Amino acid sequence: MRIDVVTIFPDYLAPLSLSLPGKAQQRGLLDLHVHDLREHAHDRHRSTDDTPYGGGAGMVMRPEPWGEALDGLLAAGSAEEGPASTPRLLVPTPSGRPFKQADAERLAREPWLAFACGRYEGIDQRVIDWAADRMPVEEISLGDFVVNGGEVAALAVIEAVIRLLPGFMGNPESLAEESHGSDGLLEYPVYTKPAVWRDHEVPSILLSGDHARIAAWRRAQAEARTTLRRPDLLAGDDG
Repeated sequence: MRIDVVTIFPDYLAPLSLSLPGKAQQRGLLDLHVHDLREHAHDRHRSTDDTPYGGGAGMVMRPEPWGEALDGLLAAGSAEEGPASTPRLLVPTPSGRPFKQADAERLAREPWLAFACGRYEGIDQRVIDWAADRMPVEEISLGDFVVNGGEVAALAVIEAVIRLLPGFMGNPESLAEESHGSDGLLEYPVYTKPAVWRDHEVPSILLSGDHARIAAWRRAQAEARTTLRRPDLLAGDDG
């Protein structure tokens, strides 16, 4: 998979060189490119934002640098043939559609993803509209809260997607019973050694060796946790 990220803070994406994402790049599973939007701002101050039309607080990211940056992505794919010739552009924004595990699974099948990381009050809407005529575009949100920029969301989405790539996880079975998996439940509580820690004991059933009873206990715990914390998942609420 190829992933491109356009941002005014390229160093924000440095954690993707660590741990499993870093190993995925070394092994050729992930081809990551981080682009500095300021390289496409040609005034003396390398400005990427300006005051909003219509007034109001904050600044809006200007369309010219973004247009040039996206032109570069399209040019990079123009020599390619097939589905990888155009990226799917993801725009993290609080006004986007909630991102869910099903989206991660769907995006993990894409050959090429690109992220447009906005800041301030966001990216000039004309950039999104222009891009949508040239590539698939999705505006996505991590949840009902606001952060300073799209980079933190891009990091979260990238990690959620690439961990599903074949060969990424050392033990792919670890994906089978995660929260938000195929059964839609939150994951059951987990324990490790020692059996007693600060007067807290591991549930005895987990020490029994009876795998059928353990599986039933885990299922019951997952259902109870989901009922308590996320009853909307049991109701089949798609948000």
